[in-house]
Amino acid sequence: MARPRSTAADHAILEATRAALVESGWSKLTMSDVAARAGVAKTTLYRRWPGRSELVVDAVAVLFDELELPDRGSLQTDVEGVVLSFARLLDRPETQTALMAVVAESTRDPALRGRIRTALVDRQKRLVLQGRARAQRRGEIPPDEDAQTAARNADLVFDVIAGAVVHRALVSAEKVDATWASTFSRLLIGGLGAVG
Repeated sequence: MARPRSTAADHAILEATRAALVESGWSKLTMSDVAARAGVAKTTLYRRWPGRSELVVDAVAVLFDELELPDRGSLQTDVEGVVLSFARLLDRPETQTALMAVVAESTRDPALRGRIRTALVDRQKRLVLQGRARAQRRGEIPPDEDAQTAARNADLVFDVIAGAVVHRALVSAEKVDATWASTFSRLLIGGLGAVG
């Protein structure tokens, strides 16, 4: 009978991975270094993750799981809140380094791209679904016609929010502040005619 995984070891490994990335960068990150930093055997690492790409995706996914969508009273303020929370997360050196590294690596690795989708994108779509359902209960947006439309709408909203915030914070290296979040939220909710 296999021994159950240790959550403490998993936590130490993921934390060590993020620290190693910030300190050494993607090109110098090794499984040996992560194991030494986490105080675990290299075999323990390989039992959980087949390689560094998968390990880094999981290390950053844990950070994204911290994102929440508290009820701020309206769709506009809910969107603003999640945009600002997401931007704060992207401002952390460990998130920036890990996210940029795995996205770059995934351009050559379809399996890694799939893992990013499962571990990061699909898990974070919960916030869009939660926000849309809340806004529908408030009567701020109409209900979806069916499950297929709901899924398509959630995909689109997620892509717009994530794409805009990642581009501004990591590609353009511009600040995502309350003013930008408010303007972006009005644009998202009201369309091009809502900002001027």
